[in-house]
Parts: sequence; structure tokens; C-alpha cells
Amino acid sequence: MLKNLSPLLSADLLYHLCAMGHGDEVAIVDANFPAHSNAQRHVALPGNQATEVLDAVMSVLPLDSFVEQPANHMQVVGDPNAVPEICQEFSGILNSHQGENVNMGSIERFDFYDRVKQCYLVISTSEARLYGNIIITKGIIVPD
Repeated sequence: MLKNLSPLLSADLLYHLCAMGHGDEVAIVDANFPAHSNAQRHVALPGNQATEVLDAVMSVLPLDSFVEQPANHMQVVGDPNAVPEICQEFSGILNSHQGENVNMGSIERFDFYDRVKQCYLVISTSEARLYGNIIITKGIIVPD
């Protein structure tokens, strides 16, 4: 057991988050997402919502401040301007951890699949809400 870490951050997950470099991406995906067929590296966190996992990951992962959109969610098919409630929750979690508004983009469904294939890591959840998928880009920790 470790102090001050979310119990969702398993040893395997922490290893991969630590091994990621600046600019590497991690996808957190819902129960409907084809995670195994799209992942280079995969960690399953069954029984957890995507929002809970994003909150835990953001507690240890710096967000990239050198890119325009360090976070992207999957667009709603047929309504690319829609922002599902879960994506609004993603935004709130990111903003809370960053202490500022994070510019979150959206990516068309099949382009999102292609982007996930390039991610360093895919974390699958049991999220049942549709469009509960997000990609975040790892940043740096600035030395004191």
C-alpha cells in the first residue's frame, strides 16, 4: 500500500504512467470501446467509471502545456458539436487538476480509433455511458 495514491492506480498502471514520456498519450475508454484490438499496451480497470479513472490518473500525470489540445474526446456520431454529459465531467476533472480551463478537443469516431492505436497506453473501464472515451497527452514536471 502507498499513501496518498488512489487505489485505482495499480502497480501496473503506475509503471506505465511513469514510463510514458513528454508528448505520449494515454486513452481512457468505456466498456463499448474495442480496447484490446486498438491498444499497444493495455491496462483493464473493470468495475470503474471512466471519470473515476481520469481523476486518479490526473492525480499523478502532468498534462502537456505545449500543445493546443492536451485532451480530446470522441465526437458524437451525426452531431459533432454535441458535448455529452460525461465529456463535460471530463472537462471539470481536467480543470480541477490543472487549476485552469483545459482546451479539450473532439475527434471523429474513426479518427479517434486511429489515434488510440498510436497511444502509449489504453486503460479500459466499465463505463456504461456512451462516448466515455478520452485521450490525454502527458506533459512535464518543471523543476523548482
